[in-house]
Amino acid sequence: MIGIDDWAWRRNQRYGTISFDLERHRPIRLLPDREPATAQARLSEQPQVAIIARDRGGAYARAAAKALPNAVPVAVRWHLTENASRAFLDAVRRSMRQIRCAIGALAIQPELLTAAERLQYEGYLHREETNAAILTLSKDGIAIKEIVRRTGHSRGTVRRVLRGARSDVFRTRETSLDGYLPWLDLHWAAGHRNGAARWRSLQSRGFRRSLRVVTEWATRRRRAETVDADTLHRVPSARTIARLMTIARNGLSRAETVTVAAVEVGVPSLVDALHHRGFYVMIRRKAGSDLDPWIARARASLVASFANGVAKDIAAVRAAIVSPWSNGQTEGQITKLKLVKRQMYGRGKLDLLQARLIGAT
Repeated sequence: MIGIDDWAWRRNQRYGTISFDLERHRPIRLLPDREPATAQARLSEQPQVAIIARDRGGAYARAAAKALPNAVPVAVRWHLTENASRAFLDAVRRSMRQIRCAIGALAIQPELLTAAERLQYEGYLHREETNAAILTLSKDGIAIKEIVRRTGHSRGTVRRVLRGARSDVFRTRETSLDGYLPWLDLHWAAGHRNGAARWRSLQSRGFRRSLRVVTEWATRRRRAETVDADTLHRVPSARTIARLMTIARNGLSRAETVTVAAVEVGVPSLVDALHHRGFYVMIRRKAGSDLDPWIARARASLVASFANGVAKDIAAVRAAIVSPWSNGQTEGQITKLKLVKRQMYGRGKLDLLQARLIGAT
């Protein structure tokens, strides 16, 4: 039973491959690149391998299928759950225009926006002009390559516009509180609503930011308890809406509950897409028999692209659900390899890296 994954010689530029013995908990070999031919040649030397834990990327899948056709592939469970979450987030982003109609926020009053929100709104108006130009060319039957040449935008931007993924007005960034929000929400629901007291409690849990970060969060949360017309006219970001629709209802404020209800009534296609949560249940319960019915339902929803990807690699996904094997050990060795590389200031060659990683295990 082995795991195989890539690691970065230099991020976004050059990558290698590591193979790991899942039974003996030992790294086996480092390879200089992540080309399918290199991985296939190495796997062909190990005919005794019965299980290969790998990601769902095409390179390692093709190499394993050609070198060891009788071995059972196992996908990475964490990647599967993360891909399911991203698929639903993409569905929400494609539905932002319908969501604004459902919430009743078709018109935005710039004078009511903060300075930061006004900058985002101006960027949104500029994106809308770009989106309209690209969509007009697409409706005329012009290919993506020609649209890229005419507009000067990248292929990725054009594809995102055609998929409807650039219609979000206000975007939110990750904050230092994100990892503590479940704990804060739990105590908020229990009636502990003093920001300074919550900050002191967070310090004992490892939080190192200032008091202001927590008190501002408490102020925003307190304001969210009041539901009025102005609250509903401020449309949350796609990421926020996706989070609100997937967490338990008893963890929502009154304003958030009204927003989610308006979205569910106005955009029923998102409610259909929500059954992707059954994918998490399958993984937790190891219910591999539910996979085929789930794919059939998901293909008729907004997460159809994710369902099609699962169907293409269904053997590895099914094994990931029912099998105890995982590529987590390999990921851990990659973290260790990064430490070894940094100890040598990134200058260690393959033979020295392999000697230090494998020889010391």
